Amino acid sequence: MNISLFVEPVDENQSTDNQLVQYPVYGPFYGIMGVASSIVFSSIGAAYGTAVSGTAIASTGVMRPELIMKSIIPVVMAGIIAIYGLVVSVLISGKLDSAATYSVVQGYIHLAAGLSVGVCGLASGYAIGCVGEAGVRNTAQQPRLFIGIILILIFAEVLGLYGMIVAIYLYTKDI
Repeated sequence: MNISLFVEPVDENQSTDNQLVQYPVYGPFYGIMGVASSIVFSSIGAAYGTAVSGTAIASTGVMRPELIMKSIIPVVMAGIIAIYGLVVSVLISGKLDSAATYSVVQGYIHLAAGLSVGVCGLASGYAIGCVGEAGVRNTAQQPRLFIGIILILIFAEVLGLYGMIVAIYLYTKDI
């Protein structure tokens, strides 16, 4: 009596059923949602950080125009958040394929990668906006706060970087 660990399909219908379970027609949908959530959420965070910090720079520039270039750092840091989402979106979209060769598990992984960088970018952009606004306004009154504000902004930026690292790690997983 020969017992095999792998059951060979006895007919073509069983083989087709297994193919549909691993490679359903909706498999690429999850990958596409990963691409979209990556760029959309990180861009929303970057836009929020830029808008909030930018309004503070504009109002501070009225009283202290010499601080405008020094105060632009939060806007640049918020823009970098969108770049993280763009990188992950391009990576994921490079692996998208037809439903016949793109498994649903790959779709789930790519969705998780996109959400990882997107939501971390959203949180990071929000933090950069809040810290940037307060930092720009208060640095105009007390210039010694500048270094401390920059350190806090770096910690807020790193949240987005963590999301990108996790997204790239997930992207490289082959399950």
